[in-house]
Amino acid sequence: MTTAEPATRTGPYQHYVYAYPHKTAYRELPDRPSLKALWAAEPKDTLSLYLHIPFCEVRCGFCNLFTRIGAPDGLTGAYLDALERQARAVREALGETDDVRFATAAFGGGTPTFLTAAELDRLCDIAEHRMGADLRAVPLSVEASPATATADRLAVLAGRGTTRLSLGVQSFVDSEARAAVRPQRRADVEAALARVRDTRIPVLNIDLIYGIDGQTEQTWRHSLDAALAWRPEELYLYPLYVRPLTGLDRRGPGGAAGPDPAWDEQRLRLYRAGRDHLLAHGYTQQSMRMFRRTDAPPQGADDYACQTDGMIGLGCGARSYTAGLHYSFDYAVGMHQIRGIIDDYVAADASDFAHAEVGHPMNPQEARRRHLLQSLLQAEGLRLDDYRARFGGAPADDFGPELERFADRGWLTDTDPTTLRLTPEGLAHSDAIGPELFSPAVRAAMTAYERK
Repeated sequence: MTTAEPATRTGPYQHYVYAYPHKTAYRELPDRPSLKALWAAEPKDTLSLYLHIPFCEVRCGFCNLFTRIGAPDGLTGAYLDALERQARAVREALGETDDVRFATAAFGGGTPTFLTAAELDRLCDIAEHRMGADLRAVPLSVEASPATATADRLAVLAGRGTTRLSLGVQSFVDSEARAAVRPQRRADVEAALARVRDTRIPVLNIDLIYGIDGQTEQTWRHSLDAALAWRPEELYLYPLYVRPLTGLDRRGPGGAAGPDPAWDEQRLRLYRAGRDHLLAHGYTQQSMRMFRRTDAPPQGADDYACQTDGMIGLGCGARSYTAGLHYSFDYAVGMHQIRGIIDDYVAADASDFAHAEVGHPMNPQEARRRHLLQSLLQAEGLRLDDYRARFGGAPADDFGPELERFADRGWLTDTDPTTLRLTPEGLAHSDAIGPELFSPAVRAAMTAYERK
């Protein structure tokens, strides 16, 4: 098997890998395969359901997600109409009701709570009545912002079975929030957290970012302690990236211009300080980014644990995964292009949703690579017997040179012969390890992608 050469850019912060391949490797599918054919032979008894809402009240300076600022009158309703048409088409393609079961569900974006309370109720209806997901019987995770985590919206989510609410705080220091182009006040953040706790949703996650301009170890500790005061069941610690076409990129060269050793060192220092602080306060590390309170209730699959289950994504920014194809709609970062894609989605009829338009084929080699990558980036690592049962060999047979490089750098532990696992320093370099495992074909497709 052909193995990937190491990524040319050095440094610990190359690329946040939350899915493989990245959407910049997706291309238009000339044959537009039907969803019915794509899903015909797929296991459908443990599916994941994801509904994407591409609207935010403001776009943060670091954000390169598929979302637009605000919505003209009627657009959110028209978007939900299209989402319902898509759900009908997808559900028909999946086949008999008894064969389809959802094990997890999530609403993401964008900001799902940009929708009104009544629209959130309708969103849940689409998941339940059109797709057949029992939201009260499976883990349901919803993303929110402080400004949109209002009491009426949270009441709808709690009443419909939400088990996890993720609040994007990023910093409890107002000047740092402004530096990240995220206008918010700490008082408003604290009020939103109080409202979330009042709903008694079982799991609260708080997102924080390190590496913001002007941030110090003292201010980072201040944000960590402010978050810990709410005893969140989960905390995500994200390194700041400056990506092309984002607000921070337009302000100056930043990280998008090339390696910055001083910034890399600052982010590593803050990461280690944050990690150690959370470990000392009763949290366990699940991945480079994710920390869970030791006594928190179980929440189902983590963000990297989608190696085997099918994914059904609804909405113009959502992905869907089958064994042979990952597919979605067109992708963009620029606001004008995003608006055009949303308009096309809203105008689509049911027949348009019965086919895959944009995607990336997954051959057996890419499936091995994805399984290794997304397992290795979890703290628990990859069980070798699981890999052998699925692929008939060992990871070292398929990815020997890469794994040797990681071991030589001190990124792999040899304490457990049954599991391939990263050392603490390996976890710290997850954003270098992930890209180094990209295949040459995926890397070439990402390089050739025309940004828009």
